[in-house]
Amino acid sequence: MRGLSDAARSNGTPAMTPFCPTRAAAVFICIGAFLIALTGRVAYLQTYGREQTILKAERQQHQNEPLFARRGSIFDSTGMLMAGTVQTRTVFADPKFMQDEFQKNGHSLVELDDALAQLAKLIEKDPLELSQLMGDHYTSRFVRLADHLDEPTCAAIDKLKLPGLGMSTMDVRYYPMGSIGAHVLGDVGGEGKGLEGLELRFESLLAGRDGYERALKDARRRPIGLAQDDYCPPQNGRHLVLTIDANIQMIVEQELASTCEKFTAKRGEAIVMDPKTGDILAMANWPTFNPQNLDDSPPEVRRNRCITDPYEPGSTIKPFIAGPAMMWNVTRPDEVFPVHGPTYITPYGRHITDVHPFEQLAMWDVLVKSSNIGMSMLGERLGNARLRRALTGFGFGETTGVELPGEDSGVLHPLKSWTKYSTESISQGYELMVTPMQLCRAMCAYGNGGRLVTPRIIKGILDADGGSIEPLPVEMGGQPADLHNLQWMPSAIDSKTAAQMKRILCDVVIRGTAEGARSKTWNIVGKTGTAHITKGGTYSEQAFNSSFIGCAPAEAPALVIAFIVHEPDREKGHYGGVVSAPGAMHVLERSLSYLQVPASPDLPLPPPNVANVLYAYDASLYTNRMANLGD
Repeated sequence: MRGLSDAARSNGTPAMTPFCPTRAAAVFICIGAFLIALTGRVAYLQTYGREQTILKAERQQHQNEPLFARRGSIFDSTGMLMAGTVQTRTVFADPKFMQDEFQKNGHSLVELDDALAQLAKLIEKDPLELSQLMGDHYTSRFVRLADHLDEPTCAAIDKLKLPGLGMSTMDVRYYPMGSIGAHVLGDVGGEGKGLEGLELRFESLLAGRDGYERALKDARRRPIGLAQDDYCPPQNGRHLVLTIDANIQMIVEQELASTCEKFTAKRGEAIVMDPKTGDILAMANWPTFNPQNLDDSPPEVRRNRCITDPYEPGSTIKPFIAGPAMMWNVTRPDEVFPVHGPTYITPYGRHITDVHPFEQLAMWDVLVKSSNIGMSMLGERLGNARLRRALTGFGFGETTGVELPGEDSGVLHPLKSWTKYSTESISQGYELMVTPMQLCRAMCAYGNGGRLVTPRIIKGILDADGGSIEPLPVEMGGQPADLHNLQWMPSAIDSKTAAQMKRILCDVVIRGTAEGARSKTWNIVGKTGTAHITKGGTYSEQAFNSSFIGCAPAEAPALVIAFIVHEPDREKGHYGGVVSAPGAMHVLERSLSYLQVPASPDLPLPPPNVANVLYAYDASLYTNRMANLGD
């Protein structure tokens, strides 16, 4: 065999390679794998790959363009616009295209700078700053130059005929009244989303829903067709109509600011309500802010403290303890309490003091003179269970249900958390916390005959085209219509006691702690409060909350007010009757005059059985309003 092979080689005949099964198998596997891969590729191209190719072609041939919905407006109860949306223009530039075009047309960079200087003058920018901006972004294809331009400015920019310059439209939230009602309205961020107040609470209703159109484009991206299925129109936002009266809101904000500035206070709140319906006519905080310029105010200033920040109310809580006590026959207006001021020592040795000492006071005068000793004696007689029941009956310790975000429920501890000190502390307005909204709501019960109203700030909603007013749906926080009908409101106190308490509180203004709140025209119901503020875990002798709650006119209350000033300068005044009562009176007088409410008749004298036990009673105080006011 070996010789045969050598012979074959010598004859030039190729030698036969012996058969190798392993090599053959490898070849067949490679061929099979190739065929499988080829089949898989074909399958991919016919299925998923085909879909991707079609989608890619669709993207090249079509372009989706969003159609933005217009945000709904907010109106006051008289139809005045408080928040709206205006369309403005934005000017932008393509720096690279602009310079290329100038050089292409034989213009120098000096001429470009001259053109930019003209543009800078129109958009109120420094020419050097604008030129530097364009130079720094030479390779950019988009630079925003100015926002919120009006039509005359845009027309002047068009006349410049600068290459690479363009304009686009944008919707901007507009608050025509500036800071009026800012804490109620809230504000809208740069992305067009509500951040606070009603703008946040009703974002979905106000914002509407954006639409789109999907146009067929040619090779130069110009639209050439639009199918019916490729167009979805935007749904503009709906409009809110508030219970707020912008005129009363303005009055409240002016008087609150004037009071806080006069007494160098840290902050203040005021609310005005209709006691019969629970409608909020004004809600103000000081200091305030302009929602048009969010960057000018810190978040804590924008917080609506009327509903978010509870505080210890002091003596303004006393009517809501004394009223139920009289209704339950625990006491009477003519019952005389042996207060023996200025200090009363409780059975467990605690000292309770009054600012003004009295030997004895009728229950009527315990409220009029705001006696801590008399109220502590009454609280001890009531007992903790009835004391807490009296307060919960007026809604303290729970949210009021007003349609605003962030409402706090205040603090009214369960009975198991009360100590032996709680009886006297709570009777004086300490060891519990309330919001201005809760106080104002509770006072409404005395203004309407005993019913506990549900506050509301939304009168109704309008469709995007401004159709008829509809009530706010229950699922969006609205209340059933029956809750704004007095006969369906829950009772906080019986009507007889409510009328009696209202008459007692008129004397607070006539001969009590709020003489500075007496009006020349209307009889005013009121109660003052002066509460120490805790600093470092103890009550400060220098920091106070000064407050006044009331309603007017006494014979048929149209308005209820809560007016609170925090930490006034003690050197200028800190008592509620000195700080808050005059400001509240001015709000009531101006608002009642605006509403054209008739003047009040002379206030009826206290009943003889009460008059006989009142401190330093003088009937002439009631019969000549003008003379007693010094006119």
